Amino acid sequence: MRILITNDDGINAPGLEILSAIAADLAGPEGEVWTVAPAFEQSGVAHCISYTHPMMIAQMGDRSFAAEGSPADCVMAGLHEVMKDAPPDLVLSGVNRGNNSAENALYSGTLGGAMEAALQRLPAIAMSQYYGPRNVSIDNPFESAAVHGADVVRNILATNPDNGDDYRLFFNVNFPPVPASEVLGTRVTAQGYRRGTHFGVEPHNSPSGRRFLWIKGGNQQIRTEPGTDAHANLDGYISVTPMRADLTAHDALSAMKAIE
Repeated sequence: MRILITNDDGINAPGLEILSAIAADLAGPEGEVWTVAPAFEQSGVAHCISYTHPMMIAQMGDRSFAAEGSPADCVMAGLHEVMKDAPPDLVLSGVNRGNNSAENALYSGTLGGAMEAALQRLPAIAMSQYYGPRNVSIDNPFESAAVHGADVVRNILATNPDNGDDYRLFFNVNFPPVPASEVLGTRVTAQGYRRGTHFGVEPHNSPSGRRFLWIKGGNQQIRTEPGTDAHANLDGYISVTPMRADLTAHDALSAMKAIE
């Protein structure tokens, strides 16, 4: 298997090392793992692309490249430049530092990379490590992802649920905020919604008196509804959420016919 990996935390992020090991396990001794990742952190860029300016790409090592762009840019660079003569069989994005459950998925550059791969008609999986009080201070906060990641990917690929729709499936995997030994299993979930919390801003004044705003997230330990991603994660389960890039609210189409 030939695998392309990327992330949104940047080429030097520890989660990318975890993902590289997962990909090497999946690819096997005869396979190849190629890395095209952002030169700098790109957290929160979602599925943006560098449409109005070029991006520099530099080789960092054997089958490893850094691009000055978003995760979606990196996937396109990997498919149409770095691996253009022999495309990958699978694209993996992550392992993100922090969860991309619930509404976080909408902001996530990690998911943006997987979404772009799906739009390019390739199997794609985004992987994120939830942080919480039970794993944030252990030696390796990514332990759950490191231990269970390869098996989760194998299980997803074995089900092969994509039915060939124009908007191909991609998968959002979140590992729970617990040590690997405390992971209880895997749950297939819907995307949840954290009620009562949201992104916001925190203002600061610089020494020169200028006003700056930092974006900050809400409480990540709030449970979503049963059957959804963050609820499963906070119960100690790996969540697997099938997604598509189709943003249509299909449930509203019939009611909206009244305006025709």
